[in-house]
Amino acid sequence: MSDPHPDLVCSDLTKDFDAFRAVNHVSFEVPQGSFFSILGPSGCGKTTLLRMIAGFQEPTSGDLRIKGKSMIGVPPNKRPVSMVFQHLALFPTMNIGDNVGFGLRQRGVGKSEIKTRVEQVLDRVGLPGVSERRIDQISGGQKQRVAIARCMVLEPDVLLLDEPLGALDLKLREHMKVELKSLQAAFNTTFVYITHDQSEALVMSDNIAVMNHGQFEQIGTPHEVYHAPSTAFVAGFVGDANRIDGKVAALNGTALTLTSDGGTEMKIDAQAKALSVGQRAQVYLRPEAIELVTSGDGVNVSGGVIDSVLFNGANSSVTVKDQSGSLLKVALPQTGAFATLRKGDKVFTRWDPRQARCYPVAGA
Repeated sequence: MSDPHPDLVCSDLTKDFDAFRAVNHVSFEVPQGSFFSILGPSGCGKTTLLRMIAGFQEPTSGDLRIKGKSMIGVPPNKRPVSMVFQHLALFPTMNIGDNVGFGLRQRGVGKSEIKTRVEQVLDRVGLPGVSERRIDQISGGQKQRVAIARCMVLEPDVLLLDEPLGALDLKLREHMKVELKSLQAAFNTTFVYITHDQSEALVMSDNIAVMNHGQFEQIGTPHEVYHAPSTAFVAGFVGDANRIDGKVAALNGTALTLTSDGGTEMKIDAQAKALSVGQRAQVYLRPEAIELVTSGDGVNVSGGVIDSVLFNGANSSVTVKDQSGSLLKVALPQTGAFATLRKGDKVFTRWDPRQARCYPVAGA
């Protein structure tokens, strides 16, 4: 019979440090066996939230339940959680087997059982037969797997990961995104992962909570957070986006006409927020939603001049200065009619009214 409780439930959780509120009435649930990421900029409160789940800090108010049991007042070593830190905190004077078995020894598990369980978990993370090797004899990616193994050998209900890929180089970090997701699926353990790196969250997560100033702005799947951001902050923080400031000129159901501050008229559909005529607004438009065309006909078509072309592997990042003087960033494939564009070339940009998101400007 399946467990009726989510593995982790945080209800109206708050943490104050004197007059500063680091976490502000946060509520969410994490289903069993899922990969849940908390994404946000430095200082948004995500590490404080993780430390409350781990038991290193007590909430000022609210409740925190794991497998249906409240963890308020329960010390870290009595909670069914393990934690992987950014710098891994492996013991350099211990071999791999002793590192992985450290927590079991602390719990008084017998030597023969420790040996068996360590070998089993090392095999599951793809490191069989390495127990006797020193930590300085393995690669950065292997160290990540040892850190995971050290946690998973304790069979936690929830594994907490505090930006564990932050110290890796770019290529290894890309590889470890796939590794971590595979390990999470293999163990079927609930992962709660905090990061400021949107690509990590988008690639690995079943659900993402975007955090800002101690609160969650949106919780959703990677697709929802990227393609249907619920706030201007989410639209600007998750992925690359062009921001265009303007004023609402007309409304017709979910469709609106907006005049940019540069004087360009824009047609936008599928609005996430209610707006009124004359209200100041911000439009967010992904670079990949803009295409270059040879004709000036159609809706949301504007003439412009190539301001810069930056090669970026599979794509080029092209900046177009439109007729109003505004700059639009466009993601351009390396093949096709516009693959050889140069600075100063004249082009037309076009985008679908359904591709943009528009939000009211607070206080305007």
